[in-house]
Amino acid sequence: MAGERVKLVVLERTILGSADARRLRKRGLIPGVVYGRSEPIAIAVGERELRAALTSPAASHAVLELAIDAGRTHSVILKDFQRDKIRGQIIHIDLQEVRLDQAIQTAVSVTLVGEPVGVKEGGILSQVANEVNVEALPLEVPQHLEADISGLGIGDSLRIGELEMPAGVTLLDDPEAVLATVTHQTREEVPVEAAEGEEGQAEGDASEASDDGEPASEA
Repeated sequence: MAGERVKLVVLERTILGSADARRLRKRGLIPGVVYGRSEPIAIAVGERELRAALTSPAASHAVLELAIDAGRTHSVILKDFQRDKIRGQIIHIDLQEVRLDQAIQTAVSVTLVGEPVGVKEGGILSQVANEVNVEALPLEVPQHLEADISGLGIGDSLRIGELEMPAGVTLLDDPEAVLATVTHQTREEVPVEAAEGEEGQAEGDASEASDDGEPASEA
């Protein structure tokens, strides 16, 4: 839900470099950087604490109350993160300090709700866009947006501009862009060339046999 804040205590890093980052990960800490109005601050956060913060109901849109070395708190949001290509674990994070009274721009996921009439009639539903870009105060950014698609028939489309925006949230994308559509099922057709080839092969097989079913002898 919008407005959720999650507290996260981190340590400031004074030693930088890939070797120190590997050492931190072995201790269950994730290296990261906080970007704000001043110089970037290198930090380390516990893997468990970070996982708990990112799996909260607000997920990546949560405003984190970041306490560096248990000192003054900073309001931050998740800017970016990197995962291990093999194990999938987060190995680095970037946080962005924000002011709660200044709007930010971010992407919000879109969840389709309902079963379209066209799908019940045999059509195929396609979600063209999975997220949209919005602008809102940090505590007003919605966790996700819902789009009711139950009324879509075959050949119908839902446009981004038809999404219902919560109060205080402004859509930044083209309102005419398609969000979801229902189309006819396409039958799998045999290519013309392949069909002609099979027909020619059948004629050739027939000409090689005599009336009694034995192969025809050469003249």
